[in-house]
Formats: sequence, structure tokens, C-alpha cells
Amino acid sequence: MSHALLDPDQALDRILGACTRLSPETCAINDALGRTLAQPVTAMNPLPPFDNSAMDGFALAGKGAPLTAGSEWPIEGEQAAGDESRRAAGGAWEIMTGACVPDGLDRVIPVERTERLDAPPRVRLLANVDPWQNVRRAGSDVAIGESVLAAGTTLAPQHLMLLAALGIPVVDVVQRPRVAVLCTGRELVDDAATPLASGQIRNSNGPFLAARIPRAGAELTHRETVGDEVQPFLAAFERAQASGARIVISTGAVSMGRHDFVPQALQQLHAEILFHKLAIRPGKPLLFARLPNGGLFFGLPGNPIAVAVGLRFFVEPALRAMLGLPREVAWRVPLAAPYTKQPALRFHLKSRVAMDADGGLRAIVLPGQQSYRIRPLADANAWVVVPCEATGLPAGAPVDVYGLGHLETPLVGSYPS
Repeated sequence: MSHALLDPDQALDRILGACTRLSPETCAINDALGRTLAQPVTAMNPLPPFDNSAMDGFALAGKGAPLTAGSEWPIEGEQAAGDESRRAAGGAWEIMTGACVPDGLDRVIPVERTERLDAPPRVRLLANVDPWQNVRRAGSDVAIGESVLAAGTTLAPQHLMLLAALGIPVVDVVQRPRVAVLCTGRELVDDAATPLASGQIRNSNGPFLAARIPRAGAELTHRETVGDEVQPFLAAFERAQASGARIVISTGAVSMGRHDFVPQALQQLHAEILFHKLAIRPGKPLLFARLPNGGLFFGLPGNPIAVAVGLRFFVEPALRAMLGLPREVAWRVPLAAPYTKQPALRFHLKSRVAMDADGGLRAIVLPGQQSYRIRPLADANAWVVVPCEATGLPAGAPVDVYGLGHLETPLVGSYPS
């Protein structure tokens, strides 16, 4: 390995060493989707909140003993969902699904296992019914004082369902890391409707980062495209910091060309460059710096897949640390076909995870791994990461597999025939 290229694992250690977990804030559950819990959530109420019927039928009491088929019971009342709790002296109470079981009754028989009789109104049991049969007991799902969600949970719809059912209106979540994006290059055109002049290209990195950053649990505070000069970049950088960004990401101008001015701009900002150039492909010229105010700067190369790799494997781990999440653990999936690469570089490969005919997973390295080729990334559902020291891997060799984002797992598809 060239001495100029830092090992990617060492680079990640430097990144994480510069990160601290952000402070908590209170968030209403209606706004909490995708947020990370800062504190565990404890139930202050039971779920269900009262004994209720699991089905339409008749509520009865048997003093702890089974009631037998053929017995008849006078109909004493009716209980519908939403009715307040009542006390029953005995008999049978017609009851609806979800209705509160009257005090003094301890079981429900489904309506289809009964026969309704008149003169006087009564019900005949067509099956035996045991104590607490078909009754959802209060607290049987969640007991008072039970810890229901751990700190570090990224809130998904099912978590919001639980919080709502427990009557928890707000939760403590970790503040979102605030991120600004500066795309550099006078050749870039932001407006998709503008015809391209000679030498121009469309800015695909800006929309990609603007879409990916919120999905990674962060907040995009500023996005701007600038040319290839230091002073306009510094002015844009000032606007990025004024937006409250704790992380600034730039794309382009970090390599060794005459117009690669980002290292020079960082010198003027009195930033501390913690590394520049990694033993990775794509994205070798990646730069990481600490700003005088404690903020972080990631300079990503301009090629689209180098941007995707830099965000996924170096920026997103920083976001995880700021959110208080542990280091990510890769899936281990067998390769579908042999793969060969040059040594001394860690490769990040656009890939698909698919299920074969036997139900096993396979990792398929897609064609078109060059850093300018976007189409294969659109076809990918995962990244395969091959370590620096590896050269040739046979079919069936296990490899590290990551989702397209650190909060996403690969969406497994069918194996090609």
C-alpha cells in the first residue's frame, strides 16, 4: 500500500474520534418518524388499558370453573365498544369486540357458539368456555412500568403505533445532525430543464445528497453549487455555516488537478486536515477536516459513485456517532460469482442481494463499477465491500454487504435464472 494512502479503517477511527453524540430534544410523536430515541421509553399505563372482549359474543362468569355446553344463561345486559365499565351481578351480557368486560364476568363465548332463545331472553352455550377465554387482559401486551423502547431506537411506524396506544405524546430524541452540501464545478448545471452548452454536465450529486441525507437521519440545512475558485467557495462556505450546519460536505476539487482548490480553501479557513486520500475505490482523494468551531468537513471527489461511497461509508458513520448509534455491522453473504480485484485498495461495489432457488442469499456484483456510471447504482439494492488485502474471491466466498443507507437493509430480490 502506498504510504500516501491511509487505510480506510484508520480513517474511520479518525472520523469517529472527532464525533460526539448530540444533545437530546423533545419531539411530538407525530413528528418523530425516523428520529432516534435519546432515552428509553417506559409505559406509565397498561396496554390494553382494561379487560376487553376479543370478539363479538357473550360475557359470562363461572367463578373460576369451566362452563359447559348446553347450559343456559339469562341475558342481563349489553356492552359495546366505548361503553364505560359496568358491574354485572351475573347472567350473560351481549358484548362486542373491544368492549370493556363488565366487572364480575371473566370469559367470553363467541356468538357463533351460542343459540339465542326467547321468553325469557337467554342464551344456550354450544361449546365449553374456560375462565378468561377470549378476554384480552389489561396489561397483557404492556404492563405499567415496563420498558418498551430502548435508547438508540430509530422510530418506525410500528413504534409510533405503540407510543400512541400507550398515550405517550412526546419523546426525547437525539438532535438531528445538521448538514450542508456544496457542489463545486463551473461545468455543473442545476436546472434539469436548461439545455446543456458544450462542456457542461448536469449536477446529479446535489439531488442525490439532498435525498440521501434526510434518509440517514440528518437535516439538510443548505445546498449550493459554486464554481472552481476559492473566494466564491469561501463565501458559500460561510452561508453553509450560517445555516447551522455541523457537517459541511463538498463534492469535487479535492484531487491533484490545477483547479482542485478545496485544500487551499481549508487552509484559509484554518481547518485541521485529518486525512486526505484513502486506500479505497472509488473515492480515493476523499478529504476529512475538523473546523475551528468544532464542525466537520468532508471533501468528496466529484464522480457520482465516489460521492455515494464517501457519503455511505465515511459521512454516515459520523452521523451514526452523532445520533448515539453503535458501529454498523455488515451482513455476510456468499458471492454469486468469482470476483477479482487489485490488492492494496478496499473496493465498494454496486451490488444486488438476491435469494436463490433454495432460499439462500447471494451477493451479485453488478457490471459497470466505474465511478462515473450511475445506472448500475440505480439497479443496486446493496453495497459489497471487499477488503484491501483481498485479490481473488471464488464463488461462494462470504463478503461484507451493506444496505444503500445505514438505516436501510438490502431489499432482497429474486435470483436471476
